[in-house]
Amino acid sequence: MSPVKSLKSVSLLPNLFTLANAGLGLLAISKAIDALAGPPDLFYRRLETACWLIFLAMVFDALDGKIARLTRSFSDFGAQLDSFADALTFGVAPAILAKVLFEHEGGIHPRLHFLAAAAFALMAILRLARFNLETEHDAESHQTFSGLPSPAAAGTLVATLLMFLSLGGGIEVTDGDPTPVAKGLSVIPETWRAAIAAALLPTILFLLPILGLLMVSRLRYAHGASLLYRGRDRFTALVTVVFVAFVLYLAPVPVLFVTGWVYVTYGVVRSIKKPGEQGAEPTRRAG
Repeated sequence: MSPVKSLKSVSLLPNLFTLANAGLGLLAISKAIDALAGPPDLFYRRLETACWLIFLAMVFDALDGKIARLTRSFSDFGAQLDSFADALTFGVAPAILAKVLFEHEGGIHPRLHFLAAAAFALMAILRLARFNLETEHDAESHQTFSGLPSPAAAGTLVATLLMFLSLGGGIEVTDGDPTPVAKGLSVIPETWRAAIAAALLPTILFLLPILGLLMVSRLRYAHGASLLYRGRDRFTALVTVVFVAFVLYLAPVPVLFVTGWVYVTYGVVRSIKKPGEQGAEPTRRAG
């Protein structure tokens, strides 16, 4: 197909959602820079905002694919644009957020911080470049992933950052009142909370390259929606979604933290139980 014909097939709506995804990634990076350069008392709040912007970008990332499938407006241009946006929002932006946190908290060493962040971002870019060659537009190819999806890797990393901020940054306050999560955490002695937060910082440092390697691996990961519907009828799935939404509203950070870690671990455990699937033909899905 000639470049002119390819550009004529570009659909407006799904690509606008993809650009919104990229724009939110840029805004998250901007907020992280503002947090590091701004007043110290605003650091945790601004970094928290940057983290939630990554999760908001995931909504747009999910919607652009849904809209493209509903309108049958797939194009090679859209696939390329989606990969570029994901590389920025789910590769570069989370890595920068983590490095900003390390620099603010002292961490271990700036060079080590950079190497860990770069490992995550570069592996995300490599994954998306690989999927540019392997992706297909049919719906069946969107049920499983070969390797940890970049949005899931970013979500797990950012949720861990938010958990650190919840434990030590005092972000669990709304209109001057502590949130239900803050009230729950208050049961834990302050020295214990400080110790857990201190342990999370090196955990995040090691998590960056580990998530990067999982992204470029051939471990099989199921689509989140397929896990939700597996073995359930539509009504039961609807009830499950409503219940999860209630819990997410009540305690968003712990729920996202646990969900991310469970999903990441799921692919590793599945590969141990079914080692034959790892070397199978890669599932063609950009993500």
